Amino acid sequence: MLLVLLTGMPVILCNMLLQSLVSVWCIRFYIKHFHQREGMLVGVLALFGIIIIVLMGNLLQIMLWGILFLWLGEFSNLQEAVYHSGVNFATLGYGDIVMSAKWKLLGPLEAVNGALMIGLSGASMLAVLQHHIRKQVGKIN
Repeated sequence: MLLVLLTGMPVILCNMLLQSLVSVWCIRFYIKHFHQREGMLVGVLALFGIIIIVLMGNLLQIMLWGILFLWLGEFSNLQEAVYHSGVNFATLGYGDIVMSAKWKLLGPLEAVNGALMIGLSGASMLAVLQHHIRKQVGKIN
């Protein structure tokens, strides 16, 4: 179990760093392109842009786990490793592919990581939406 933690923690830390960068990138993107603009279309485009940014960040994190699984020899090709990683990261848990007994605890570790990172992604989207709503309400009052 210690080996699994020592193997998975660097990936979790990389994902936390990546998610932090993505979150800051979302804020900078919003401020640069949409902060001073108003209207429904502006809100839709801002939210759409943030969704694309966080989705790319989440996909990169899934790819990192997939690369780890491939490197550990659990899968013969990257596509299968990334598929398994995506199922873990999204906490779907299909169970159609199971890793060896030595490394299968990496699955729940990735699921916890994914739940936290997807939650933070949702928070980034919600922050943009809330800011846009406050601007619209302020315009009404």
